[in-house]
Amino acid sequence: MLQHLITQDEDLRMVPTDHDQLTTAVEKIREELQALPEGADIARARVLARWTGIGLLSLGHHDDARAFLLQALDLATASGNSRAVIATELNLGDAYRYTGEAENADVLYRRALDDARGQHPELVDFALQHLGKHLMEQGSLTLARAHLQEALRLRTAKGDAGLIESTQAAVDRVELLISHASADTPASADGAAEAAQWSKRWTSWLQSRTTARTSARWDEGFPALREAVRDLTTHERVRPRHLRDQSFPVELLAGMTEEAEKALAADGYLHNGKWNAAVGEAANQFAGQVDLAAVVARSTGLEVEQPHNGVYIAYLEEGQFLDFHVDEFGFGEASLILCLKHERLAAAPTVSCTVFIDADGYLECDLAPGDCVVFDGALMPHGRTPLGAGESVILVSFGFRARHQAPRTVAHLPPVPR
Repeated sequence: MLQHLITQDEDLRMVPTDHDQLTTAVEKIREELQALPEGADIARARVLARWTGIGLLSLGHHDDARAFLLQALDLATASGNSRAVIATELNLGDAYRYTGEAENADVLYRRALDDARGQHPELVDFALQHLGKHLMEQGSLTLARAHLQEALRLRTAKGDAGLIESTQAAVDRVELLISHASADTPASADGAAEAAQWSKRWTSWLQSRTTARTSARWDEGFPALREAVRDLTTHERVRPRHLRDQSFPVELLAGMTEEAEKALAADGYLHNGKWNAAVGEAANQFAGQVDLAAVVARSTGLEVEQPHNGVYIAYLEEGQFLDFHVDEFGFGEASLILCLKHERLAAAPTVSCTVFIDADGYLECDLAPGDCVVFDGALMPHGRTPLGAGESVILVSFGFRARHQAPRTVAHLPPVPR
């Protein structure tokens, strides 16, 4: 109705191609809406209200736009038109996003995406596009890229050149922002180097006093660790939580497992005694469809951004283990390890576990496929006990940064004991 009069600016927000023409067109639509007699066709009223709101939003009249979009949403809901509800929620989400009301926008975008996946798959690419741009503006660049790349795949399959061009512009934008963020890293190189050394020194100290290789050493070494670990973990923002029954989509877990196996076979590399491989499209799709930040928040109480990094991890040979360590400081304030595959012999006397050290002792966590554990990897010493005969484990690890708390620095954390 007004598409030919609306384009996107450099920030990928709607603006008029010609301000005067769009103003005139919006006024005509608004007059038609106001002239409709009471009890007139509800579908027509909804369409007119929605396009009045879209036009006003593009002209910068955000409050008026929101009023008409709310009217359109009420009409769509009253008529039971679920497709129109989704489309209008996306527009209303834009109205909130344009005025900086990110939380309201987020609720609307996610609801629209969930409903589109369940009821109207032809609208999934639109919902992904809107949510992806919102996440990009909020600084969740990795997750934004995952959403936008999925939208681009769907739109490429549709073959609509205009939609493809719009999403490609958004993908290009987020890739540029990611590259700029990487380029800015050297500005804080001194602080990053100090944090990296702090993590390495703590890991060296831990490994000089205990090992995950055998539990016989735990009781022997623990008294010398107790006070130091208590001082360290007092500052952690997340206590370890073993999460079961998360109901992650089976097809997404299967896709990640297949991707992990291929990546580890083709490009896997040994790091600290375990196999690592970069995550790819399947992990990005998982991050784009599952709200992992909400999983962390619900289980720990810490509000976090969507994951900013991830890696596949594998233990494939008998006796392979991961000694106690703390993660590199930059991995974030929360880590989530999700088990993708754990094969074991039914009669095996022992099973390999993720293990933690806290001030009360050693905590073992046996992750089954689909289980995950959330913890503060930078401050909670952790490792994995050795694999038994016939055992193998494939995991994916995601890192999160706290959303509303000041960045953590090593200056306020305990030094490595002497």
